[in-house]
Amino acid sequence: MTERPGEERAAMSEPTRRQMLAALSGAAVGAGAYGYGGRSSGTDTLTEGHPASRVHVETATAVAAAIYPTSVAVEESFVENAVFRRVEPASGHFEALVDSIEAVDSHARARFGGSVTKLSPATRRRVLTSMGVTAVHPMPDGTTAERVRFYLVNDLLYALFTSPRSRPLTGIENPPGHPGGLEAYRRAPEDE
Repeated sequence: MTERPGEERAAMSEPTRRQMLAALSGAAVGAGAYGYGGRSSGTDTLTEGHPASRVHVETATAVAAAIYPTSVAVEESFVENAVFRRVEPASGHFEALVDSIEAVDSHARARFGGSVTKLSPATRRRVLTSMGVTAVHPMPDGTTAERVRFYLVNDLLYALFTSPRSRPLTGIENPPGHPGGLEAYRRAPEDE
């Protein structure tokens, strides 16, 4: 995720050591502890044993572009690292996330004539609305719409709002779960 051109750019375009370690530990835990078989989607899985493939990351990125504020430019690498390469929150979470992504893409193909990645952001929002995702509460064991809201939409929003790159949107310098690193302690206080 980056800010649109012309806006103030955060000094965080390079991944921090903490982000790199979190991504590596998430991949290692996913590969070593969860032993999932790869899906037969015709593309390589992210890591051995991870249920998601490159197609799942592309589809989730397309959904992120539809639900994130228009001032946010979505990068596939951000979605991949923040959503798919983290430590699995609960056993079976990644598998349910992949199922939710596939449900959205199947609905888009059936009702809108193409994969989510081929549709415009406005049409992607219509896909979610027609599924009922925008009108339900997130439930991990609920209807398809409730599961899509819980696993896909909430994971994407969590990734955005717990990233220090969301500061221009939220005004929160160090979001929960991200202490900010040494830069936060070396800066002089801003005048108010």
